[in-house]
Amino acid sequence: MQSSVKKTNLIKIAVLVVLALLSIAGFLFYNIQGGFSYAFPKRVVRVLAMIVTGIAIAYATVMFQTVTRNRILTPSIIGVDSMYEVVQTVIFFFLGSASIFVVSRYLNFGVSLIAMVLFALLLYRFLFRADKYPIYLLLLAGMVIGTLLGSFVTFLQVIIDPVEYLSLETRLFASFNNVNGDLLLFAAIILVVAFIWGATMMKDLDVMSLGRDVSLNLGVNYDKRVLNVLVLSSILLATSTALVGPITFLGLIVANLSYQFLATYKHSVLILGASLISIIALVGGQFLVLHVFDLNTTISVIINFIGGLYFIYLLLKESRSAGWSKLKGFLNFLRKNLL
Repeated sequence: MQSSVKKTNLIKIAVLVVLALLSIAGFLFYNIQGGFSYAFPKRVVRVLAMIVTGIAIAYATVMFQTVTRNRILTPSIIGVDSMYEVVQTVIFFFLGSASIFVVSRYLNFGVSLIAMVLFALLLYRFLFRADKYPIYLLLLAGMVIGTLLGSFVTFLQVIIDPVEYLSLETRLFASFNNVNGDLLLFAAIILVVAFIWGATMMKDLDVMSLGRDVSLNLGVNYDKRVLNVLVLSSILLATSTALVGPITFLGLIVANLSYQFLATYKHSVLILGASLISIIALVGGQFLVLHVFDLNTTISVIINFIGGLYFIYLLLKESRSAGWSKLKGFLNFLRKNLL
């Protein structure tokens, strides 16, 4: 039985690999205009950016959902992506588009990366202590934080100089059109280091998915591993966001599709499946947007729209499976602690 499941998963992974390769080949070679020597290198950089971004988001989301023990929460949904918008808006508002923090891609990338990682760790420090908060409160807290940061960003954008706002606007939406090759190399190095670090946690993550008590009984240093995973997921998400911009719901989609598509508890397989699905979604989606539907929009807008609908579906599914008892418990929690 176990061997048949393993064989089925291998076939499914092979199908995902073929689809990913077809998506990449189609994007690279279809309808090249302006000369092969000019257009092809640009497409290669865009494809590599999609691969690095997709793998980083998938890796971070699957690991994050394991330690938080639910499949709805992601770092993006609880407001981590909003910090990127705050950093960019503050830089443009106070320093202007001619600032060294804007002109230097390395400096902008570094500032965004550090700010998002620190913000994420601070957020995790208060939200995930002792697993004492229900999922609905975590979602509510994430939405409140995201709304608060979004309101601050909107306020600055209203009073900012119109010329500066035009420059800022291009930074606030995920785009693969103007990816810096040197930054892409730096992000790829971070991804490789993350792979090496994450490989040391895979077996522990397989056990941690069974819960804290079981993990401690089996000899896993649970608290240390949770901290390691949160740091690693923060770095990966911050890297992908600082490279191309925020894609809020991509991790939610690819992680849950991987859980449903692959019948396994092994995180090495789940992360591989989620990464391949993420590459297919980004590269294949970008190909469809440009060459099939002929839309003048970024793939991130479409992914966030579909992801928002999928997020609502998962919430409804979770509420039905949990029953009204958890909802009543959440309402009582709010009444005792907030009212």
